[in-house]
Amino acid sequence: MKLNKMLLLVAASLASCALHTSAAFAAEVNVYSARQEELIKPLLDKFTAETGIKVNLITGNADELITRISSEGRNSPADLLLTTDVGRLARAKQQGVLQAVSSDTLQQQIPANLRDPAGVWYGLTVRARPIMYVEGKVDPKQLSTMADLADPKWKGKICVRSSNNVYNQSHIAAIIAHDGVAKAEAWARGLVANFAQPPRGGDRDQIKAAAAGVCDIALANTYYLAGMLADPAEQAAASKVKVFWPDQQGNGAHINISGAGVATFAPNKQNAVKLLEYMVQPAAQHWYAEANHEYPIRADVKISTLLEGFGTFKADNLELEQLGELNAEAIRVMDRAGWR
Repeated sequence: MKLNKMLLLVAASLASCALHTSAAFAAEVNVYSARQEELIKPLLDKFTAETGIKVNLITGNADELITRISSEGRNSPADLLLTTDVGRLARAKQQGVLQAVSSDTLQQQIPANLRDPAGVWYGLTVRARPIMYVEGKVDPKQLSTMADLADPKWKGKICVRSSNNVYNQSHIAAIIAHDGVAKAEAWARGLVANFAQPPRGGDRDQIKAAAAGVCDIALANTYYLAGMLADPAEQAAASKVKVFWPDQQGNGAHINISGAGVATFAPNKQNAVKLLEYMVQPAAQHWYAEANHEYPIRADVKISTLLEGFGTFKADNLELEQLGELNAEAIRVMDRAGWR
C-alpha cells in the first residue's frame, strides 16, 4: 500500500515537472541575431520585462547563422532570425529556413514594399545608401544622380567597399530592377573606372578614406556616418563628410532594411510573432532606430537628431523582394565590370 502511494507521489511529481518544463518552454523565444548584442539586447530585455517571455539570444555572422539554422534542420531551436539587408533575408527564404507568418499588426505597420509579400520576412528599420562627399572638395551642385558617378569627371575620386558585400550587391540589384542588366553593368564599369583605390574595408573605412584625402566621394550607409559622429574618437573624420541625397527627381535614394523572419521549425512560433509585433510598436521602434542610427520602419516615429542632420529625402519605393531575387544577377554584373 505504501509502495503504491509512493509511486503515485512520484508520478504526480514527474507530471508536475513536465508541466513546469512545458510552461517554461512556452514562455521563451530563441533569437539568432546578426546584430551586435549591445544593439539589440536592451530591447529584448524590455520585451521580457513587459511580457514575461524570456529571450535566449545567439549572435553571429549573418551568413553563418543562416547556414547554422539550415544545418540544424528540424532540430533547430531557432525561433527568429534577425539580420541586416534584404539580400540576406531573401537568401534565408531561398534556403527554406524561414516560414510565412500572418499578422495584422505587421501588415498594418510595415509598408508593403518593405516586407515579403508572402509574410516570410519583415523590415524593422530602414537604412539609406546616399552619396557622401568631402565638404570643400566637392560642390554639392555638381552632384545629381547615382548614374552620374560613372562619368569620367569623377575619375580617381570615389571610394566604395568590395563587390562581395551584400550592401553593394543589393544596390546593383536595385539598378537592374529599374533599368535592366545592360545599364546596370555600364554604370558599374564606369564607377570602377573612377575608383580612387582598390576596394578595401567596410563603410566606415570609405568615410575615413574620404576624410583623409584618398577620395572625394564615398558610398556608404547613413548609420555608419551617424555612428562615427556619435563616437568622440571618430567625430573629427566624420565631420568632414556631408550627405547628398541622389535621384530626388527620379526614383529616389536607394534604401534597404534590417529585418527578421520566423524560423521554419520554430518551437516557439507564437512567441516569435509576439516579439516581431513588439518591435514595430512606437516605443520599440524609437529605441531600436535610435540605438542603431537607422530610420524607423514607421513614418509616425520620430527619427534621431543625428539623422535629422542629414536632411529629408525621397526614398526609392522599389519592392525590396526584388533585391533578393536579383542578387545572383547583380554579382555577375559586378564581376563582369571588374568590381572586386
